[in-house]
Amino acid sequence: MVFAHDTVVALQAAVALANSALEPDTLTTVDELTGFLDTWEYTGRRDGTAAELAEVRALRPAVRELLLAERDPAAQLVNTMLADERAVPQLVRHGRHDWHIHAIAPDAALARRIVVETAMAMVDVIRTGETSRLGVCADDTCAGVVLDLSRNRSRRYCSAACGNRNAVAAYRARQRS
Repeated sequence: MVFAHDTVVALQAAVALANSALEPDTLTTVDELTGFLDTWEYTGRRDGTAAELAEVRALRPAVRELLLAERDPAAQLVNTMLADERAVPQLVRHGRHDWHIHAIAPDAALARRIVVETAMAMVDVIRTGETSRLGVCADDTCAGVVLDLSRNRSRRYCSAACGNRNAVAAYRARQRS
């Protein structure tokens, strides 16, 4: 594995958050936010309010910008995010997860925790020079963020739907010629 488990999960959650803004928007209700948080095993405070949903939705452009930034600009964004949130990394253990890093109190607002967890995951990406593992979907009709954790760096599409659509289009093009 390229990254520690907590880094992988935080990156996957950040990609899912950024891609939730694509059409159709998949983060429009408090119930959808709850599903997102459950899927990515976010711990800590949850208010379950429309205001919390609005705060998380407002993060999506900044998260997308960070995920797609080149290494040096990404480092600057991470430093700003961590400084703005006054992050203090600490090793914690909870639930079924062994020691991992949290850098903000579990009772901090959800949007603040998402920013810090994403920034902390990007610290590992930047330090290891692996920013090329993040990119934009190869489907010309999609702007989704792709996280490539494959060993051979072969992931090109943000979802199976985009990959299948392109495979079918390529097959049909071959059949026509």
